[in-house]
Amino acid sequence: VQLQASGGGLVQVGGSLRLSCRASRTIFDFMGWYRQAPGKERELVAAQTRAGRIDSNDSVKGRFTISRDNAKNTVTLQMSSLKPEDTAVYYCHARFNNIDYWGQGTLVTVSS
Repeated sequence: VQLQASGGGLVQVGGSLRLSCRASRTIFDFMGWYRQAPGKERELVAAQTRAGRIDSNDSVKGRFTISRDNAKNTVTLQMSSLKPEDTAVYYCHARFNNIDYWGQGTLVTVSS
């Protein structure tokens, strides 16, 4: 199983970016995004279950929106009102039968 992420880049404070991730196959129990900033541990950004339940980091609520297309095995993270503290490598993540799969990571840099 491969997860192909795209959409990172450089954006100014208050700007928006959209991350997309496509899985090569399988409908996952969870699909979502984690991030890891320099010197920090990887943390959940947002994830959505197959049934549609969403878990998200309190720091992104109201600013980031996750959406999932089960038919296409894709998950998208729409990020708005970006802050410098959102700067990190963002990883697409999926879980199926308690096995975790990770994408290659895409860098998001928010400049002030």
